[in-house]
Amino acid sequence: MGNSDLHITPIGFGAWAIGGGDWQFGWGEQDDRESIGAIHRALELGVNWIDTAAVYGLGRSEEVVARALAEWTGPRPYIFTKCGMVWGEDRKVDYSLRAESVRRECEASLRRLKVERIDLYQIHWPADDAAETAEGWHEMAKLQREGKVRWIGVSNFNLDELQAVQHIAPVTSLQPPYSLIRREAEIELLPYCLSQQIGAICYSPMASGLLSGAMTRERIAGLPLNDWRTRNPEFQEPKLSRNLAIAQLLRDIGQRHGVSAGEAAIAWVLRNPAITGAIVGARNAKQVEGIVGAAELRLAPGEVDELLAV
Repeated sequence: MGNSDLHITPIGFGAWAIGGGDWQFGWGEQDDRESIGAIHRALELGVNWIDTAAVYGLGRSEEVVARALAEWTGPRPYIFTKCGMVWGEDRKVDYSLRAESVRRECEASLRRLKVERIDLYQIHWPADDAAETAEGWHEMAKLQREGKVRWIGVSNFNLDELQAVQHIAPVTSLQPPYSLIRREAEIELLPYCLSQQIGAICYSPMASGLLSGAMTRERIAGLPLNDWRTRNPEFQEPKLSRNLAIAQLLRDIGQRHGVSAGEAAIAWVLRNPAITGAIVGARNAKQVEGIVGAAELRLAPGEVDELLAV
């Protein structure tokens, strides 16, 4: 991946949803044993990296990952996490890339994850102030030199922001949103990553479940209020009808290959030569079994054209 010595599988386990629903960007209630079962099944099927963040569940996701690894007897996966989104006793999420905050977050993540070193440490979001983003990146590079983290990357950066930090210290990876319904990364970011040997590990390749094949209007209408997707415009009209039409086409294409719509959606993302890997969330072992086949699926040129025509 990028300038690192990390050799990652095409699919990584995304741990956002296992943070549960008791925070601002939660996914509704979640059983920790189900989460641990999902992680174990992913590792059994060969996935070798887990992507989480301190803010997911306000520390809960990292703690669940640690519990899963404590019970796991197989090869240790790479652990990726993020900083920059912070919270206080009121549980409200704020943002900070001040050096002391980045360092404090890193130390807290090391404790929650019960690891001596983080394999990939990422800035979750850039700051509104470019100087603060630069301050945070300087501190990330310092943490890398100290051995607290192996490699450093960024998430949700635009091209100007990516280039700015690249001048300070090498960027190992970019984590952008990328799916059939969010293709803006193709314009500048992914070509730049390819040219600069920066790894690209995209998130939400199934568009937060919209393209999984399991989402219907009825299911969307029944999402609990503590699921952030109830506030996402992609789950509302006028966008919803087009998104569900894409999901139906993915079902049809998936049936031709004997895979799920979600696997077809992930395979579409992985076909881009700039993409190093896709982060795919799962909340139980059964969901994991419906996504890992995407790594082997190759869509025909005509099928890609069908999807792009919707």
